[in-house]
Amino acid sequence: MGTLLRTHNRLELLHPLHELAERHFLSPSPNLLQTPSSTKLFNGKPCQRRCKGSSIRISSSAILDLIPETKKELLEFDLPLYDPSKRLSVDLAVVGGGPAGLAVAQQVSEAGLSVVSIDPNPKLIWPNNYGVWVDEFEAMDLLDCLDATWSGAIVYIDDLSTKSLDRPYARVNRKNLKSKMMKKCVNNGVRFHQAKVVKVIHEENKSLLICNDGVTIEAGVVLDATGFSRCLVQYDKPYNPGYQVAYGILAEVEEHPFDVDKMVFMDWRDSHLNSKAEMKERNGKIPTFLYAMPFSSNRIFLEETSLVARPGLKMEDIQERMVARLEHLGIKIKSIEEDERCVIPMGGPLPVIPQRVVGIGGTAGMVHPSTGYMVARTLAAAPIVAKSIVRYLGSEHGHAGDELSTEVWKDLWPIERRRQREFFCFGMDILLKLDLEGTRRFFDAFFDLEPRYWHGFLSSRLFLPELLFFGLSLFSHASNTSRLEIMAKGTLPLVNMVNNLVRDRE
Repeated sequence: MGTLLRTHNRLELLHPLHELAERHFLSPSPNLLQTPSSTKLFNGKPCQRRCKGSSIRISSSAILDLIPETKKELLEFDLPLYDPSKRLSVDLAVVGGGPAGLAVAQQVSEAGLSVVSIDPNPKLIWPNNYGVWVDEFEAMDLLDCLDATWSGAIVYIDDLSTKSLDRPYARVNRKNLKSKMMKKCVNNGVRFHQAKVVKVIHEENKSLLICNDGVTIEAGVVLDATGFSRCLVQYDKPYNPGYQVAYGILAEVEEHPFDVDKMVFMDWRDSHLNSKAEMKERNGKIPTFLYAMPFSSNRIFLEETSLVARPGLKMEDIQERMVARLEHLGIKIKSIEEDERCVIPMGGPLPVIPQRVVGIGGTAGMVHPSTGYMVARTLAAAPIVAKSIVRYLGSEHGHAGDELSTEVWKDLWPIERRRQREFFCFGMDILLKLDLEGTRRFFDAFFDLEPRYWHGFLSSRLFLPELLFFGLSLFSHASNTSRLEIMAKGTLPLVNMVNNLVRDRE
C-alpha cells in the first residue's frame, strides 16, 4: 500500500453518512472536505472550556475538557459577489468551496469562462489537517503552501521492527493554500454566492440551481464538489463502503518521545494495552495506529486511526485507545489547540457515469479505497476536469447539456482509472479481513518494496499493468504466513475484481 497520506475530513451529516456519523459523536459541520483529503494509507467535539497551565493526567474525559471552543478563522479580503438581481447565466457553477472545487473554478475562469462558486462559508479557512508527500505538492507548484516539513517518515510495525521511509512529508498550510486559490479566482473574475444548493433543475442546454436563500442561478455546467455528502451527484448502486475513522488533537505537551525530523506515518505497537486485556483483544481484531506530526519538542499533532473497517469503529473506542497509548508513551498534555474527528468512506460503487452533474473529489468516488487519501489526487484531477469543461464549452465543439457532461465524465474516469480503482478496492477488501498481526505482516512487506511501488501505490500513480507487478512483488516480499493469509482472504475479492474488470469495458 503506498504512502499513507492523510485526509482529515469533517463530514456534513447527510444521506447515508448521517447515521454513521451520529454513532461516532460527530457534530454537523458546514464544511465538507471537497477534494481531498491528504490522508492515510488505506487513511471536534467542541468543549466549553480550555484548561491552561499545568499538565493533566490523561483520561478521555480530561482530553475532551481541554478542547477549546471551535474557532472559525476567516480570510481577510473581500470577495466579489454574484448579483442575483442581474440574473446572469454563467458557464460553470461550482457547488462547494473546498480545494478541488476552487481549483476547477480557478482554472476554468483563467480560460475566460464565467464561473460562480456557491458555498455556505466561502471565506472560512478549512479546518482539516492535510498531510501530503512533498513531491506531490512540488509537482503542482504548491510548495509555498506547506508550513511544516519532515525529511522522512517512520513506521512502527511492532515493538521490535521499524521502517524508515526516505520520502519527505509535510503539513499543508491551509490558510496559504486557500488564500492562493481564492486570490486567483478573484483575479479571474469568479463570483461567489454564500448559500447552499438545495435542488438542481436540468433543461436541455442549461441547469437551474436553487439555493436555500431563494436565489436561482443559471449555469451551463454544474460541478458538485461538496465532498462525502454526495449532494447532487447520483448513485444507483447500494452504498456499503469501508470506513476510516480517526480522532486527532494538535497539542502542547511537556515532551514526547519522537524525532522532530521524522513524522510518524504509522505506529502499530500495542504494548500500551498490555494491562488492558479487553481493549487489547478488540485492538487485535480491528487494530488502530498512531499518526503523529511532531512540530517541536513540545508541540505535536497526534491522531489515532482505524485504517478501514466495516462498520467503522466508534469514536469513543478510538479515543480510549489513544488515551492508553499516550499514557504509555509518557505524553502529558498541557493544552489542546484543536481537535478533529474523521469519518472517511472508502471504496463502494462509483457514481452513475455519465450523468448531468459533474463531480470531483469525495462526491465522485475519488478517495483512495485502500488508503483514504484524496487531496493530492483530486488537486491533480482538477486540471483534467477544467480543461475538459473549457474544451467542450468552446464554440468549435458546441457541446451542451447531457452531451457536454458525458464527455467531462469520460475524461475524469477513463477506463484505466476505473481499473486502477478496482485494484485499490481489492486491496481494501483484503485489509478489511486482516487482524493486527496480519496487518503488521502486510505492511512489513509493503514498505520493503522498491520505492517506485509503494510511492506509486499511495499516490495513485500505478495503473493496472504496473499494479499487477506491484502485487507480485508484494507477494514475493511477504512471509510465508502472510502469503497464505493473502491467498485465503484475497481469493473472493480477487474473483470480484476480475468480474468487475470484465464487465467494465468501454
